Amino acid sequence: MNTKIRFASLALSMWLVSGAAFADIKIGVSMSQFDDTWLTYLRESMDHKAQSLPDGVKLQFEDARSDVVKQLSQVENFISQNVDAIVINPVDTAATRKITEAAVKAGIPLVYVNRRPDDLNLPKGVVTVASNDLQAGKMQMQYLADKMGGKGDIVILLGDLANNSTLNRTKGVKEVLAQYPGIKVDQEQTGVWLRDKGMTLVNDWLTQGRKFDAVVSNNDEMAIGAAMALKQAGVEKGSVLIAGVDGTPDGLRAVKKGDLALSVFQDAQGQADGSIDTALKMIKHEPVESAVWVPYRLITPDNVDQFK
Repeated sequence: MNTKIRFASLALSMWLVSGAAFADIKIGVSMSQFDDTWLTYLRESMDHKAQSLPDGVKLQFEDARSDVVKQLSQVENFISQNVDAIVINPVDTAATRKITEAAVKAGIPLVYVNRRPDDLNLPKGVVTVASNDLQAGKMQMQYLADKMGGKGDIVILLGDLANNSTLNRTKGVKEVLAQYPGIKVDQEQTGVWLRDKGMTLVNDWLTQGRKFDAVVSNNDEMAIGAAMALKQAGVEKGSVLIAGVDGTPDGLRAVKKGDLALSVFQDAQGQADGSIDTALKMIKHEPVESAVWVPYRLITPDNVDQFK
């Protein structure tokens, strides 16, 4: 009888220790910046995901404030704290090599989320969770090309030029444009993802007397800024088609109101869940894909109510 009791006690003790160890998992998360609308949804979704796990996982969020050096320092601090995994939303997708090398050398699983490093040959122990930005650009431009009847002038609002999301979304746009010689790009400038910058650029173009049939924006914030500038200038709603990317709550409202012709839904929760799930699998030495893709979806006035 005593043997059975001792065995049961030992089993319970081992179970409690195992559970406690898993509950103490700590993941360091460095975001390129906190003051970005879509990245705020991504960060909040990661936090909700961690809180929803029955065993509990602690996330330590840091704001790199768009500073490559600061982000590398945050990664080095995570390593010195001996975190179980690191999740990075990179400031500059062309400047991730030192981050990758530091995490790999320390033997700590590394997940890049939302922005995939320019270096596609990532070593073992490093995974990306993102959406294919090339497809986002193709989806928004194809919709616009159809609405424009294959002819007209457009302007393009670019995101941060240090971010390959900007490059790939714009590349997708231009791959579609190659099929429509009747559509010309009149202007192409960066609004660095910001609503007020998008508004300023479009206002400047209108002040210069430029005429265009559509605004193709790399994100919803700049697209909303473009809509504000057009409204302020007295341009009839819908006469200039505006396309965004992200499907933020403000973006969805803008599509529903007719301020935007469309957006392309980037799933913040899907990327957040994917990054945390992947990090946990890597911690437990379970197999993972080197790249986890979360699909984009087209948002139009016809289906906007399907998105939350």
